[in-house]
This record gives sequence, structure tokens and C-alpha cells, in this order.
Amino acid sequence: MSLLLPRNLQQYPSSSSFPSSTPLLSPPPSTAFVPRRRCLRLVTSCVSTVQSSVATNGSSPAPAPAAVVVERDQIRLGLPSKGRMAADAIDLLKDCQLFVKQVNPRQYVAQIPQLPNTEVWFQRPKDIVRKLLSGDLDLGIVGLDTLSEYGQENEDLIIVHEALNFGDCHLSIAIPNYGIFENINSLKELAQMPQWSEERPLRLATGFTYLGPKFMKENGIKHVVFSTADGALEAAPAMGIADAILDLVSSGTTLKENNLKEIEGGVVLESQAALVASRRALTERKGALNTVHEILERLEAHLKADGQFTVVANMRGNSAQEVAERVLSQPSLSGLQGPTISPVYCTQNGKVSVDYYAIVICVPKKALYDSVKQLRAVGGSGVLVSPLTYIFDEDTPRWGQLLRNLGL
Repeated sequence: MSLLLPRNLQQYPSSSSFPSSTPLLSPPPSTAFVPRRRCLRLVTSCVSTVQSSVATNGSSPAPAPAAVVVERDQIRLGLPSKGRMAADAIDLLKDCQLFVKQVNPRQYVAQIPQLPNTEVWFQRPKDIVRKLLSGDLDLGIVGLDTLSEYGQENEDLIIVHEALNFGDCHLSIAIPNYGIFENINSLKELAQMPQWSEERPLRLATGFTYLGPKFMKENGIKHVVFSTADGALEAAPAMGIADAILDLVSSGTTLKENNLKEIEGGVVLESQAALVASRRALTERKGALNTVHEILERLEAHLKADGQFTVVANMRGNSAQEVAERVLSQPSLSGLQGPTISPVYCTQNGKVSVDYYAIVICVPKKALYDSVKQLRAVGGSGVLVSPLTYIFDEDTPRWGQLLRNLGL
């Protein structure tokens, strides 16, 4: 697999192969030719550099250098520097009572007062991955697509939490829904089209020059070349620059508006924001593991509670057991967390008695209204609903998994 080059550059793939006696252009006699020739050699050299960065014939680019743990007191957390991912990452930390304090919005470093040993560094997502590998960052929040593309399965990168509930998208192949592709609806059908050959391969425009060739190789698709395109990739097929694209898809609206469609079997990976760490930093940098533990506990407690509601109701009954049986007889109430049932004491004729029981259950948002209706159907009254903020388990499941991954 390789990048397609313009015909004049295919003839001379690098500056060293230009014959000194063969003019590349035919300038007017009065025009100095040497500067133009040097400029073209420079462009050729740049194209060759881009070409070498793309995996060809399924081969992988050279692995990134191993991380070096430099002595410093602060743990460094990388966050996206701009865009929706940046805002969502800061909001998530805020929901976990970790407030990012940035004195000046133009500064690339900030603090989290609740983690006094931690600095926040705002970086481009791909640079977060690269700096985790180089040892300049210890932790980072990035999309799984960016991690996979620029991390390239490096063993020093370890996923601490893979589902932070924002940045949802998927990396997918999209083809035109017209012309020769009108009746093509799967990756298998695309690969079997008679148009593709070694002389005329499928042209795929993408910015994912590691994941793209890797995916095609794993699916046995040989006659394909990869290229990049300036601007929106969705315009590449209509302009004749490419036959298909490989790009991130969220809602799919942009594809439809540009007469493109996804195909069965064409999804390379599902992605959302993740908390990632340097394995070496966690095992060698003082305080890094404790910091990750605290961040992870806060994240898991908040994310587990996200979209959950506490429902409290009063219900008449002869005993807590009898009330519990009535509650659990309802389809929307059985299987939920709870119910917790407590007696409600009141005074009648100078005596303390129990006429009501308080029922407490945890309900997901999508089941909230049905649950309230069924509670009322079995005698519940005075129903109170409030959102949950945190659910702290006895132990954080991902913490145990992290320790096992680290061999600790």
C-alpha cells in the first residue's frame, strides 16, 4: 500500500533520482531555472517523507522511542487543548469535584487544587499520546481512536478507564451512494469489485495512516492505496481525489449530506474518551499510582451514578417483608438496586406505631416514569425523585484490573 503521487513525481520519486541533464520544466529563456528546480526537488522530498510515514504492504511505521521517566515532583495530566473534547473533559473532572484552575486561558498549564501534586497540560490529542510515550506526560484523556492511531499498540500505554461517556464516535469506511457504488453495501462487496487491480487500486482518503492499512491487511484487501486530502474528507470522492474515505463518524449526517454511506463490516473501531497512563510512570514515578487511584475512584463513582435516580415512596403494609414482595412483583421494579425498606414511625393515641414503610430504590433514567407508575400501583404515595451524584462501591473494579495489568 502506498500514497498516490502525481505522474511527474512518480517518474522521479526522490531528489536523488533526478537526472541532471533532463529539464523538468521548460522555462522562458529569460527565467532563471535553478531556483524552480530546487523548489520542485523540495516538494518531491516532502512527498517522499509523507509516503514513508504510511504503512506500506501492511508494514508498521517505526515504533516510538521508549518513555524515559524524568525526575520531577509533579504528576502531569494531559487534556485536549480545544474543542468539544476539551470542554467535556473539564466538565467531567468538575463533576468529580476536581476543578481545573487555569489562571489565563492562553496558558497551557493549569492546576487541580484537590490534587496538589498534579499539573494539567493542555495539548493536542495526538500530542498527548506522543508525550505519554516520551515520558513528558504521565496521564491523559484522549479518544480511543487517537490512542490507537498514534499509540500503535505500544505496551507502555495502559488504559485506566476506557469509557468516560463523551466523545462517542466510530472510525468507518464510507463510499458514494451513486455510480459504481450504488449497489455496494458491504466491505466484502467493495473488495470484490472488478475495478480494483494493482494498476488501478481502490483510492482511500484518510488521516488514519496506521489504522487504515492495518485494517485492510487484516481483512485481506490488497489493491488499495491511501492518501490524505486537504479540508473535509467527505468532499474527496465527489472531487475525484479518492474513491472512498476512512473517517470518524458521529451521527452520520455529514456523510448523508455529501451522498456517502457506511458499509457493513467497514467499522474499524468504536471510540470514546478514555483515561490513559504511561505504564512506566505508574510503576516508577513517586505518587503517580496514588493519584491515579484517587482520580479513578472519583470517575467510577460519578459515572456509575450518571443517569441514575433515587426514588423514595411511602407505602402501607403489615411488615417490611410484605411491602418488599409487593414492590418486587412489578416488572420495572424487580432487578433494580433495592428496595431498601424502613419503618416510618408515628404516634397514635400516645403510642408509637408503624403504619407506613419508606421504600428507596435506584432507577435508571429510561425506566424512571414506569417505575413511579408501578410504585403507585402497589400503594406507593408521596413519591420523591432526586438524581444521584456518586455511587461509591466497596472497591473500584477498574483499580483491581489496573494493578493486575501492572503486575502489582
